[in-house]
Amino acid sequence: MSNFPKGFLLGLISGSVLGSLVALLYAPDKGANTRDKISYRLNNYMDELSQLIDRLQDEKGIVSDAKMEGDHIVEEAQKRAEDLISEAEKLLENIGEARKK
Repeated sequence: MSNFPKGFLLGLISGSVLGSLVALLYAPDKGANTRDKISYRLNNYMDELSQLIDRLQDEKGIVSDAKMEGDHIVEEAQKRAEDLISEAEKLLENIGEARKK
């Protein structure tokens, strides 16, 4: 996974959290209410971040499994290609010997 999506997501989440905090701090409300709102939003963001991390880890595992399967398929294709080349060479030898007779 490249650093672009990871950095982008981190920036997006950080910007959302900071924007929410600034908006709440400048909102005309009691200090206790503002602190409760900040706490509530931070907990929500932490939950969302945790879910996002879990999902990314799951997707990383899926990508890893797909890569392993792809590597296996490539190996099988190479083996079959080598077998076909070997058979073709034998056929060419047989044809060459048959022409000599």
